Amino acid sequence: MNVAGLPSDDEPGAPPPSAAALPGGGRGDQSVPPADEARSAARSLKAAASGGLAEDVARARLEEASTALLDGVDRALPPWAARAADTLLSAWGAVDADRQREIVAAARAAGEVAARRVAAELAGLFAHDPGQQRATPLEIIRTAVVEPTEVLVEAGMPDVVRDPFEERAWPGDRFGLVPRTLRDLDPDLAAVHFAWGVAKAAVLRARAGPQG
Repeated sequence: MNVAGLPSDDEPGAPPPSAAALPGGGRGDQSVPPADEARSAARSLKAAASGGLAEDVARARLEEASTALLDGVDRALPPWAARAADTLLSAWGAVDADRQREIVAAARAAGEVAARRVAAELAGLFAHDPGQQRATPLEIIRTAVVEPTEVLVEAGMPDVVRDPFEERAWPGDRFGLVPRTLRDLDPDLAAVHFAWGVAKAAVLRARAGPQG
């Protein structure tokens, strides 16, 4: 059974992997916690939370994870957008190498714009009390497809073929860019997101008390 606030790879509404799957990316800036370290921290926090973590401690962990998510988005989205564009353009094969490099550079710039917007929206989410948050970081981060999609549309790329589920779930995702999980975008960001969910769950459990 999932704990409230804990992100899951099987959360409702998550589309299956796109036919235009994106390649895994590099780590980027090393100030983003490495995936193994973040997962280890999340497991330790989950174990402590199951034994009754004090709310003030859990809140401090949640704030740390929120900051790490904001930093991670800033670092992960631009290279992800560039990789996505490069992969799709290579599969399309309708532009020469020079033009492809131009479009990929534009996609990276679009990823930077998306990163600023997504970070601002995440900051707005984190400003709410954990019990009053009505969205998840994953839902917000998934909207980062908007800006690179515009670049590919302007480049004249035709829509990719997607399965009916993806078309219903993400009608505006013309190129299959929406990541099913954050591991598809960046493994380190996925690990930080997991730690954030565990910390939020610890806050809510602490408030509920031993019988919550």
